[in-house]
Amino acid sequence: MSSQTSSHKPRVAVVFGGRSSEHAISVLTAGAVLRAIDRDKYDVLPIGITSDGRWALTADDPERMAIADRRLPSVAELAESPEGGVVLPVDPTNREVVYTEPGAVPKALGEVDVVFPVLHGPYGEDGTLQGLLELSGVPYVGSGVLASAVGQDKDYMKRVFTSFGLPVGPYEVIRPREWEQDPTAARKKIVDFAAEHGWPLFVKPARAGSSIGITKVDDLGGLDEAIEEARRHDPKILVEALLRGREIECGVLEFADGPRASVPAEIPPVSAHDFYDFEAKYIDSADGIVPAPLSAEETAKVQELAVAAFEAASCEGLVRADFFLQDNGEFVINEINTLPGFTPISMYPRMWQESGVSYPELIDRLLQAALQRSTGLR
Repeated sequence: MSSQTSSHKPRVAVVFGGRSSEHAISVLTAGAVLRAIDRDKYDVLPIGITSDGRWALTADDPERMAIADRRLPSVAELAESPEGGVVLPVDPTNREVVYTEPGAVPKALGEVDVVFPVLHGPYGEDGTLQGLLELSGVPYVGSGVLASAVGQDKDYMKRVFTSFGLPVGPYEVIRPREWEQDPTAARKKIVDFAAEHGWPLFVKPARAGSSIGITKVDDLGGLDEAIEEARRHDPKILVEALLRGREIECGVLEFADGPRASVPAEIPPVSAHDFYDFEAKYIDSADGIVPAPLSAEETAKVQELAVAAFEAASCEGLVRADFFLQDNGEFVINEINTLPGFTPISMYPRMWQESGVSYPELIDRLLQAALQRSTGLR
């Protein structure tokens, strides 16, 4: 870390975009984070990763990181150069970030004290970026390599939860080799699952988020198309049974004395959509109810389960935990998100706002926790 003096403001690299199908959502999140960071307290360096993986120096312009006329933003539009690249050295003794352009002398951008990764999905939220930052010795916001990987892969996430006694719904996994070697047998596996648990089913990528690539399948006729759509985003797919009940979310934030849960929120049914899909979340802006209209006992239970999920996956910093409150009154955990969205309509900051932690305070708390946490084994 660069030396801290009374006049030194920690330098925050906000890294966003990325190679996953959630690229645009990450740009939206970055815009909100850049607006919220206290510039009197932190220096900020925005670094965007393009869809093809180039690390680009971008404009510090949150207004351009928003949906305009239902059109999603991209790093390519924000990059200061179509060819220039930012290099973070994989060397724990050197935090100097360098900017290079073809035919030009490399330009030093200064040292970085902490990284705020706001990438979603593979190549950012799944432990890969976290591993790079561990090698570089740069502190960062959020979970480490293992928890990030577990939080991204819904198959292993559910296995971890089950091993800790947390309630999960019925699911089936089709691995890449199963589909490639014998698609008929893989399809039969899903049909047998439907025979046991009933239609409709949800077919989704095992390692994606933001409801991208998910299809609600009402009968056998729509199955192949749903599999193809999920595999477009991930060769490993997850099939889940329909859980009837209310969608409840809860935020977890790490404090000095350990993780605490926010007030929960409820995602109400969206009349124009079959389920809470990508369009409902980000384009048509379905409104969540914060706090969720739950009894005191239900609120305490979901908060307890959210913290238990955080601990089970060895998470750090923050998590959004998503549940179903079934008609029988029992909670089932659907998934956790180790880098939940921070867009203006995102549920995680809204839940903490209602819990007494303002948006700027939330950002500051995450950055301060990251600065105080060492890299490596801990």
